[in-house]
Amino acid sequence: MNQQAIDTVIERRAPGSRADIRFIRLKEVMAICGKSRSSVYDAIKRGAFPRPVKLQGRSAAWIKSEVEQWAVQCIRTSRRDSKP
Repeated sequence: MNQQAIDTVIERRAPGSRADIRFIRLKEVMAICGKSRSSVYDAIKRGAFPRPVKLQGRSAAWIKSEVEQWAVQCIRTSRRDSKP
């Protein structure tokens, strides 16, 4: 992730510091979004879900606030689409 991408992630967050960033693993991602492992990766491939951050070697995690923002957007879209 380049510096501009990191700055964008930090700017999207609620007021706070870099210490507020929390990485979560796939198990917690699936618990938040209600998707299976394959559905998460399929959505990432389509650009419809936040990408994980490479931490070290094969290790990767998601930024919790990005997954939560995705969930909020899903709720907004669902509520908007269900109005008569």
